[in-house]
Amino acid sequence: MPQMAPLNWLALAIVFSLVFLIFNIMNYFSFSYGTKDVKTTKKEIVTSWKW
Repeated sequence: MPQMAPLNWLALAIVFSLVFLIFNIMNYFSFSYGTKDVKTTKKEIVTSWKW
């Protein structure tokens, strides 16, 4: 089993951290909500008193 120098482990951890960070940033900023056209119709409440 080959052995790696500690500097290589540090570089590998930094590369994986950067890839993880870039992946999360791209997912966060590329997500878009579906725009719903909400029409605010005012419903008039009619009270007809029958007494």
